[in-house]
Amino acid sequence: MKKFLSLVLAALLVLSCTAAFADGIKIAVPNDPTNEGRALLLLQANGYITLDPNAGVTATAADVIDNPLGIEFVEVEAAMVPNILPDVDYAIINNNYALDFGLNPVADSLLIESADSPYANVLCVNAGNENTDAAKALAAALYSQKVADFITATYNGAAVSVVAEPTDGFDPTVDYAALAGTTITVAASPTPHAQILAVAAEILAEKKITLDVIEYTDYVQPNMAVADGDLFANYFAHIPYQENFNAENGTNIVVVAPIHVEPMGLYGGQQANLDALNAK
Repeated sequence: MKKFLSLVLAALLVLSCTAAFADGIKIAVPNDPTNEGRALLLLQANGYITLDPNAGVTATAADVIDNPLGIEFVEVEAAMVPNILPDVDYAIINNNYALDFGLNPVADSLLIESADSPYANVLCVNAGNENTDAAKALAAALYSQKVADFITATYNGAAVSVVAEPTDGFDPTVDYAALAGTTITVAASPTPHAQILAVAAEILAEKKITLDVIEYTDYVQPNMAVADGDLFANYFAHIPYQENFNAENGTNIVVVAPIHVEPMGLYGGQQANLDALNAK
């Protein structure tokens, strides 16, 4: 009798869970090119959806060709995704916005990209400026062991340096004496980019070069500030985003140096675990 009751209770529990998720699962994703595709690729990598193989890094919800869970994708501006966590089952959030929101990507995410993600965050300038002493000096500072150690100690895996051979922070081909007294302006998102640049600023200050970091909370203005010549460089986005931005906006912003990668993660909103995704 006890065994029978246990089986009945188990069956009721399964039916209850199935009913709870019958209306579909809502997952918020960034709506900008490449980051939405990146979020969808994370779900595909974990077996929840299948994307059209021709969609590439700019895939959107319209490119989902198999969605057995009936997931509803809530497409939101990347900076706003953390704010709607209470209104959705899950949200896939760029790490810089997760950190700004007080989330620990390693401890709080339910799914996360591997640290060898190809989406390296890069230092960029307008084409023609990539070989200037200013660009090389800033890149060298970001390539330093001091910056690599800061990234490792501060972010505990939420940001991972991709610099294979960190240096002392200085480029022997740069005429630092000629740069002394000058200011290099760079656009960045607050976390972690502006924080990392603060370490680079200390290195540049040793050569009497000032690094002026202008913080932005979106992904468009930093590129436009560089494209328009208002700022010299930016450091906020990954390579696929920059390439797609150039293609869509007619800009010619080029990569100077890849610095770190921020594994993107899926976080629980109305769901505290992955049971809803694994219920069927």
